[in-house]
Order: sequence, then C-alpha cells, then structure tokens
Amino acid sequence: MAITIDSARGIFPGTLSADAVPALTARFNQLSAEDQLAWTWFAFLEMGKTVTVAAPGAARMQFAEQILNQIKQMTFDEQSQVMCDLANHADTPICRTYATWSPNIKLGFWNQLAEWMEQGTVAPIPAGYKLSANATAVLETLKNLDQGQQITVLRNSVVDMGFDASKLGDYARISEPVVVPKEKSQRTKVTIEGLDNPTVLNYMDNLNANDFDELIKLFVADGALQPPFQRPIIGKDAILRFFREECQNLKLVPERGVAEPADDGYTQVKVTGKVQTPWFGAAVGMNMAWRFLINSEGKIFFVAIDLLASPKELMNLAR
Repeated sequence: MAITIDSARGIFPGTLSADAVPALTARFNQLSAEDQLAWTWFAFLEMGKTVTVAAPGAARMQFAEQILNQIKQMTFDEQSQVMCDLANHADTPICRTYATWSPNIKLGFWNQLAEWMEQGTVAPIPAGYKLSANATAVLETLKNLDQGQQITVLRNSVVDMGFDASKLGDYARISEPVVVPKEKSQRTKVTIEGLDNPTVLNYMDNLNANDFDELIKLFVADGALQPPFQRPIIGKDAILRFFREECQNLKLVPERGVAEPADDGYTQVKVTGKVQTPWFGAAVGMNMAWRFLINSEGKIFFVAIDLLASPKELMNLAR
C-alpha cells in the first residue's frame, strides 16, 4: 500500500503527547469573555512566579504598536471593551487587524497589555475580582501542568482570539521580519544519542541556525509537517511560511533517537529532546518528540512534532 500523509501520521503510535493541552484549551474557550480575560491575567501572574517572559523585540512589536498606542489612549471602559471584543471574536477593526498577526505578534501584544495592566496604564482586573468556579478550575488545572505545557496553553488562549481569520477572505498575513541565518562559523552541530541520520541532523542544525531556505530543501515537494495538536501543513511553500512565522530563534536540543526501516524504502525516525523558545529561553525546556518519515533519497516526506505528556516520555523510543 502506497505511503500517504494519513498513514505517515501513524508512525511510532506509542508516542504519548500532552493531551491535557488541547483539553484545557477547549475548556478555556468555553468560558465567558470576561472570565477568559481575567483567567489570562491571573495565568500571566501565576507563570511570572516561576518563569520570566522575555521582552518582545522591537521588530516584532512594530506591527502592533499602532493598535497598542490606540488602546493606551482609551478610557478604562473602552480598553475593557476592546479586550472583551477580542475574546468574543467580534467583527471590529481592531479584531480584524489582530486576526492578521502571526502568533508571536499576538503574544507580544498581550505581554505588553499585561505589563500596562500591572502598571495601571490599561484597565486592570477590578480589585477583589474573583474568577467563576469554572475559570478557577481551569486555572488550577493549568498550575498542575509542567511549564512547557503551561506556556502552550497560554499561547493557545491568546492566539485564538480576535476575528475569525477564515472569514476575512484574501488578506496579508503580518509577521515579524525573518531573521538572518547564523553565520556558518557560529553554528553548533547537534548530536543525537543512537542516531546519525544526516537528514534529521541537518533538520535540527538548520532550524537552530534560522536557515529556513536550506531547511525546506530537506522536504519533498508534497511533504508535510504536523505541528503539535494541529492538522498537517502540506507543501513546501506552506511549511516554509510556518518556519518563518513560528520557528524563529528556537533552540532544539535533541537527546536520543532511533531509526527503523519502513515500507517502500522509507525510513522512520523518532527523536526526543527539548525545545527552548525565545519567549522563555533556557528557563523552560519543552519536552518534545519529532517523528520523521524519510524517503529513499533522504528527503522528508512527513514530520510530526509532539509536545510530550511527561518528562519520562523523553526515554520512550519504542514503537
């Protein structure tokens, strides 16, 4: 039977992903707009006790600056309404603009609002405000996740806000400028215990160097990449856009791997390790797995990226 993307998704079926993340995100989405905003604020405070969020770069924030300044000039009531509109996916100019931003710009936008709320520049959560029972339960569940899962839930909570981008028709996606790849002399090659597959090693090295043009050459034309808890992204153009918008300045720290022969001359590879993001740096290592299906010519047909259920899953390379 011919290899397909659907069949490729089933390689290494014993990989246990952090299903608590999409489950908690779904519970968050069921909260009222007011509770979503309060929950996000309390979650930022809770995370701030153990993790320091890095200041967003100027290049990233230039695209949100106009909207942020507009909000800053509003009354507290108007500011609260804008934030409620974002949570309610309202059809407003600000919500439409927000929908065009890349995830990193949205994260920077909410990080800036959180700082201004703490300073009193933007409408704060009213003194003595108490979350509803449902929102409190969602927050308590968040506290019990590991830090990598916590920041993924927080990311999901703000990325999904704003007007529904699928209803915008044709529009220009807004993302920060693509960084220049690292100089060859400044690159450090990864090593992976138990694995010397050159395609996988080059994938890790090029991504760590922000060398997305070289990275995409590792894929077949109709290849696919499946981000955590998402459907596969198919085709080199779409995958390259994903790398440029969501993978800049990541640090992949693969630890161990295994390669096995698959049907039709393919090789399936599983690697486990950690990923550090520019938002949290070395403070948080997200426990990840990469599941590759590579053709006989050494090109990537499919790669799935999994946020793992627990640190012990880093040792799980069995099928």
